[in-house]
Amino acid sequence: MTTLYGIKNCDSVKKARKWLEKNQIDYQFHDFRSDGITENQIGNWIDTLGWETLINKRSTTWKELDSNTKDAMNAQTAIQAILAAPTLIKRPLIEFNNQTMVGFKADIYQNLLLK
Repeated sequence: MTTLYGIKNCDSVKKARKWLEKNQIDYQFHDFRSDGITENQIGNWIDTLGWETLINKRSTTWKELDSNTKDAMNAQTAIQAILAAPTLIKRPLIEFNNQTMVGFKADIYQNLLLK
């Protein structure tokens, strides 16, 4: 099963959902805000992607963190930061065929999901 994680009002998530639907790919949408997120999920994503890839440093949420928090960020502190503010995660995050990826680019989705 393909799972797309994000928040409903994110433009990148909307584009990914539209692409998945257009290409008739069955997926489940998981909203970080309404459906929640667990420490275990975040830890697995960090193990797979690295915290530097998982966290969106261009996000408003990241920019609002104090400089000490940003400077001390590591895999463990990233988990706690994301639990406190899930919008730190780069969106969308998609899990499919035992793979995990962040961001949306139609050509990459095409190559990975429509083999």
